[in-house]
Formats: sequence, C-alpha cells, structure tokens
Amino acid sequence: MKVAIIVFPGTSCENEMHTICTHQLKLEADFVREYETNLDDYDTILLPGGASYGDAIRPGAIAALQPVMSAVKKAAEAGKPVLGIGNGFQILTEAGLLPGVLLKNDQLKFICASMKLLVQNNETLWTKKYEQNEKISVPIAHGYGRYHCDPETLQTLKDNRQILFTYEENPNGSTEAIAGISNRAGNVVGVMPHPERAVEEILGSVDGSKLFQSIVSDGRQSHDS
Repeated sequence: MKVAIIVFPGTSCENEMHTICTHQLKLEADFVREYETNLDDYDTILLPGGASYGDAIRPGAIAALQPVMSAVKKAAEAGKPVLGIGNGFQILTEAGLLPGVLLKNDQLKFICASMKLLVQNNETLWTKKYEQNEKISVPIAHGYGRYHCDPETLQTLKDNRQILFTYEENPNGSTEAIAGISNRAGNVVGVMPHPERAVEEILGSVDGSKLFQSIVSDGRQSHDS
C-alpha cells in the first residue's frame, strides 16, 4: 500500500502521519505538495492538520482550491480511502467532499485537551478495528472545530450512518456533539480530534492507532504488488 500525505503551506502534522505509516504500519508514504495534479500511484490519501495558508479567509478555504484537490476528488470518486484530520477535515468540507462546515468554537477560544469519543459506526474502511459504541481517548487542538450542518443534512448523516465519532462531552458546541463523519460511501472521513497524536503509550493513549490499522486490515494490496 502506498500513501500520499498532502502538504500545504501551513500544514504542521504531516510528520506524525508519516511516522505512523512508515514506522508502525510499515507502509510506503510520500509527502505530496499542493501543486501536484496526479495521485494515481497512491492507494490512500491523508490530509493532516495545521493551519493551511494561515487559515486565511476560512480554515481550509484556500487549500481546497489548490490543484492537488482535484486529484483528491478523483481518488475519492474511485473509492480510495481519504482521511482529513483537523485542518484536513476543514479542507474536505470546503472542497465539498464532506457535508457541513467547521465553525469557530462556541466559547471563541482555542481548545487543546484530551477528549473521550464514542464510536458511532465501526463498519467503515476507517473504523472497523473499533468496537461499536467503544469509548476512546483522543486529543483535540482547534479553534474552528464546531461542526455544523442544517437539519436536512443532519438527518441524512443519521439515516446513512455517516456520523462516525461523537464527543462524550461536547467541547466546542458541535451539532449533536459530532467529532467525525464520512461521505455516503464511507471511504472519505473527516475527524476534528487528532488520532495521530494517540498512537503510543507515552502520548497518553493508543486509541488513535485503530483508525490507521483499519485501512491496513482492509486487505488492499500495495501499488507494486
């Protein structure tokens, strides 16, 4: 399996993702810049957190317009797994790959803390290593983490089981305490908490590991096999 880690100016969590892919999962992983236009050689696409383009206009808004995102959309339409974390989630919503929007936290402050999440759907490519209703510990670090959508979209998310993770105690005012969602097909996922920061005991939790292990266990063959 070959992994593309998309890097924009202002991305800051790409090295954590690279370490997980190469050291823990023993996968081939490349950093791919915003100006690239072809991701056909990659099996999985990761969009890390950070503050792309300094969060100018809105977090993720400028990144969503860069050439590489056309290739990300093509990969998503082909059914390849795509994961956006933090700013990566914001980029996916701005690009129209996931519904809804991420707004400023309701208390208007940046939050950095460990959070308890509940697994609401363990039947997607990204969540099948978890148990249904499993409680996990994953840190958050965001100022614009409040997930919001209109009532019709919310009902669609519920009907199609697109809500993957919710906060046990809603830290930012997100609609229905939503912490992570998928597209209807289940291959594109966005989460505001940072599972890449919960993969070793020294970090306080290994609960984030299962998100990445789920893709490896999917039985997908590497690009050159």
